[in-house]
Amino acid sequence: MSSKERQIKRIGVLTSGGDAPGMNAGIRAVVRASVYYHITPFGIRHGYDGFINNDICEMHAGSVKHIIHQGGTILKSARSNEFKTDEGMKKAWENVKEHQLDALVVIGGDGTFKGAMEFGNMFDFPIVGIPGTIDNDIFGTDFTVGFDTAVNTVVEAVDKIRDTATSHNRLFFVEVMGRDAGFIAMYSGIGAGAEEILIPEKDRGVEQLFESLERTSQRKKSSRLVIVAEGDKNANVYDIEEKVRERFGDRYETKVTILGHVQRGGRPSCTDRVLASRLGVTAIEALRKGRHGVMAGVRNRKVEFTDFEQATKRNPEMDRELMRVANIISI
Repeated sequence: MSSKERQIKRIGVLTSGGDAPGMNAGIRAVVRASVYYHITPFGIRHGYDGFINNDICEMHAGSVKHIIHQGGTILKSARSNEFKTDEGMKKAWENVKEHQLDALVVIGGDGTFKGAMEFGNMFDFPIVGIPGTIDNDIFGTDFTVGFDTAVNTVVEAVDKIRDTATSHNRLFFVEVMGRDAGFIAMYSGIGAGAEEILIPEKDRGVEQLFESLERTSQRKKSSRLVIVAEGDKNANVYDIEEKVRERFGDRYETKVTILGHVQRGGRPSCTDRVLASRLGVTAIEALRKGRHGVMAGVRNRKVEFTDFEQATKRNPEMDRELMRVANIISI
């Protein structure tokens, strides 16, 4: 990272890794902030693969009209094994020189920032990152672009599941995304009124689940919902369902719903659109001021920067207060 003022005339932008609602709002902000500051923006399609294969085109303010409300990413996204090699990075560098790019903005998650850090260090090339992932698992920001939309998608789906759970007195296990982080499960579980929330960060064990179900059984609740992050350490959602059947027999009629990739799609929420727009403008302004090798995030409602190294090596902690609240209101 350098505080030295840089002359920025041409900037590239790409999206990498898993898509997230709000990425288009981020692209739009980067492009329009570039135009505002008399910088020529270039879109790089298909992530780092497109960077290597020279899938790069000049953009202008009109290139990003009518996209702020769209899910996914107009630049497409991909994961690139070739970019992890020196040869792949050298190919990308040749394309940087061909298009005379002075800097780069990358929108993505952990893997995206690792690639940006290595490329930036190898060629002393200025890059700023914007956290775009539904998992909210990036250190250095309270929320990532896409997380709010994903949580609202889950809550809407779980609300509908509860309707049928209530009608048939069923126990539903709903698996949500979160292989290594339980933020979607925790927030949606509280928001949807789940009886139990199983997340990777806290191994509550199946006995804790059994105790919770015993309590709700005594209260004769008409519906019960358990939110399970896909990375929960107890077992996969079907194994958990089987253990409950073994313990309670016919007392519960159980069903499993896996929401899957529906959580990644859909129109981004206003919160994600505003966050992505704010960080897109911040990224361009940071590069103009000579700041790079960092991710732009928001903490306590203020924009803050985190070195790529920290953003990729450290994991955000689950809010203990949220876990306490979830435990209290699930009785």
